[in-house]
Amino acid sequence: MTATNKIESGTPDKLLNAKEVFGLDSDIKIHGFSEPTEHVPEIDDSYIFDHDTTLAILAGFTHNRRVMIQGYHGTGKSTHIEQVAARLNWPCLRINLDSHISRIDLIGKDAIILKDGVQVTEFKEGILPWALQSSTALVFDEYDAGRPDVMFVIQRVLEVAGKLTLLDQNRVIKPHPAFRLFSTTNTIGLGDTTGLYHGTQQINQGQMDRWSIVATLNYLPHEQEENIIAAKMPLMKNKGDQKIIKQMVQVADLSRKGFINGDISTVMSPRTVLTWAENYEIFKDLAFSFRLSFLNKCDELERPIISEYYQRCFAEELLGASVIQKTDI
Repeated sequence: MTATNKIESGTPDKLLNAKEVFGLDSDIKIHGFSEPTEHVPEIDDSYIFDHDTTLAILAGFTHNRRVMIQGYHGTGKSTHIEQVAARLNWPCLRINLDSHISRIDLIGKDAIILKDGVQVTEFKEGILPWALQSSTALVFDEYDAGRPDVMFVIQRVLEVAGKLTLLDQNRVIKPHPAFRLFSTTNTIGLGDTTGLYHGTQQINQGQMDRWSIVATLNYLPHEQEENIIAAKMPLMKNKGDQKIIKQMVQVADLSRKGFINGDISTVMSPRTVLTWAENYEIFKDLAFSFRLSFLNKCDELERPIISEYYQRCFAEELLGASVIQKTDI
């Protein structure tokens, strides 16, 4: 057994202070590991933690609660869990529950392998039995898009003492003391009521009841979002660039208000704003970068509204492939 495996099969051996590690106005003690392993996410030093969401995730890690994070796309739900795990040195794996993930992918299947030159059939465990038996934080992304057969498999392990029965193996797997389970969703388990998240499913209430903590992560306040974009764009540090970042976030704010009011159906996430800033560094053209990063993804009938948002913030009109600078006459 390697050192990595030994650590991942161990239990938390270090106490950390939430105020010191995450900047929370709380002195609660949280459990973590002394050393990282290969499955521990990398730390993003520029990451800004949301207070309530961080407390919810920490409760999941320290008290073994099942935590669901709900919110619009691009708000950083999965990243939030990863960055908490990174600072706790807790191994963390993400699985996107798209329509291609099946029960076999989670549980495992029989496979033909060569053993001493002879073909034999051997059961290969899926990701769920492997994670369940280790000190791993398993994160199910797009949880509300999972197939019904997959969701019922997950339901077995949602209870803290929930054991997984492998019928094919006549074996019952008991959860490792340091196994943790998280999920992220765009909806709250009631299906897609906005028309924005096609492919999401309703989650039955018996399963929702097993998620002991449900936190909502919304878009960050304007100033915080500016700080995040600025921190991730080291080449945009002068006053002119700082003003551009401020205006980019203003465009995103207008798109979110327009989405809430039903004016547009596509919304700019913080991820989109960051992509816009990154493309601006490449092309050195704000309007062109805006079209490539966001405008071209929008319904053609809604593009005039979005172009108006851009014009309000930059005093420039988007016309085709060019930008006309407004001047006083």
